[in-house]
Amino acid sequence: MNQPMKAMLGIALAAIPAAAALAQGVTLGGVADSAVRHVRNEGLGGLSSLVSGSNATSRFILRGTENLGGDLSAGFHLESGVALDTGASTSSTNFWDRRATLSLASKRWGELRLGRDYVPSYVNWVRYDPFSHVGVAGSNNFVSATPVGPIRSAFGTAPNTTTRSSNSVQWLMPSGWGGLEGGVMVAAGEGGTAANGQHKVLGARLGYAAGPLVVSAAFTRTENNLTTATGRFDDRVVAGLYDFGPVRVSLALRRFDQADATQDNLIVGAWVPVGNGEVKASWLRAKFSGRVGAASLEGNRADQYGLGYVHNLSKRTALYGTLSYIDNRNVAYVVPGGPGGLAAGGSSRGIEMGMRHNF
Repeated sequence: MNQPMKAMLGIALAAIPAAAALAQGVTLGGVADSAVRHVRNEGLGGLSSLVSGSNATSRFILRGTENLGGDLSAGFHLESGVALDTGASTSSTNFWDRRATLSLASKRWGELRLGRDYVPSYVNWVRYDPFSHVGVAGSNNFVSATPVGPIRSAFGTAPNTTTRSSNSVQWLMPSGWGGLEGGVMVAAGEGGTAANGQHKVLGARLGYAAGPLVVSAAFTRTENNLTTATGRFDDRVVAGLYDFGPVRVSLALRRFDQADATQDNLIVGAWVPVGNGEVKASWLRAKFSGRVGAASLEGNRADQYGLGYVHNLSKRTALYGTLSYIDNRNVAYVVPGGPGGLAAGGSSRGIEMGMRHNF
């Protein structure tokens, strides 16, 4: 962590007692999560490491609300990721890299939220992933700019909008509209570029959740200086979940489009309560089609299989273990943390065991 970030953190922590005296509900909380991981890539051997955030991303959160009367409240939410294995910030540029928002909320009319936050498509995708988009079996393993495809074409290796957007304005629906949920997001590019992570964003999400059934759809469109000439980057999700009691099952499809390139990510997930814990399983497929320039994407595909168990020691603390296996065809997706240089078509497998504590 650089000196400006250290100074910001010191100021924030020092201000908590004063802020708590002046506002309602100012709290400091977060997640501490660490695991031992071993990843083996075909033809390259294996590599063991201590990692952070495999069941839930390690972070600290500073937030607060104030009751303004008349069904109105104001609030802020500042969230920063931390690599628990090294103590470093997860971002070298944005201290509050996960979320930085200011809100005006009403139980009747919903919430107006300003700042950096999740895009609608990500919100609509991650709830259907049993591994919450993290760890050796998380669906984040197939959301990467490494293979030739729409994500790489739209953003290169620069920050992208598959998870979050800066400079956003959102309206989120209230919870009392007969099971309906959703929202709308717009974000200004502010004259920036893909390289510095500034994009024009337009997105929306709509869903229905009542009893054991959840169904939803979302759309996020991004434009930047790379996509302007060759086509917008579109991120669409349709998904559903049903709770049968002994098992919850999810099915979700996420499509990335840019110019002539398409990537379809399909996930089938399951959660099975077992005593004080839960067994989780997922199958994820990434399938490419179309082309990028002269390069055809037809036949490029990868499958990921994940199996895990989370044992709750208390409401705040859990132990967990996860297995995963990636089978590639013409691409080289890997479980994070293994030896580099996997050839296209090679396989990757991982195992991890860890502990998570919410505070």
